[in-house]
Amino acid sequence: MRVVFLKDVKGKGKKGEVKNVADGYAHNFLIKNGFAVEASNQALSQLEGQKKLEEKNAAAELQAAKDLKDELEKLEVKIAAKSGEGGRLFGSISTKQIAASLQKEHGIKIDKRKMDCEGIRSLGYTNVPVKLHHDVKATLKVHVVEEA
Repeated sequence: MRVVFLKDVKGKGKKGEVKNVADGYAHNFLIKNGFAVEASNQALSQLEGQKKLEEKNAAAELQAAKDLKDELEKLEVKIAAKSGEGGRLFGSISTKQIAASLQKEHGIKIDKRKMDCEGIRSLGYTNVPVKLHHDVKATLKVHVVEEA
């Protein structure tokens, strides 16, 4: 029996796949538990529509990430920190502080885990790579100044 998987089933198929399975397995387990539906013309056309919608959403998400990249690369985040001799900071500037400062100064909210930075330990400018999408990476300029 041909079925369209609605959810991932370990060892049998992933969501959106059309596969042949045993009739009893299809009726007694997959269809009964809502993991799959019989592969009728209606189910296949619904699957096609769903795939087109997912592609459209993915394209919109990619475009939004590209727009955010352009905006981020124009900005500069300024953070004040206490420092000692030679411009060395007491402690370091974390991605959490960078994200909070970006939110406060420019109103852009970015998850701290998307920033690829170990911690800034000196005064001056630092470029922080930010992963916005699996295809889009931006560079945020962070300026650390001495706290008065």
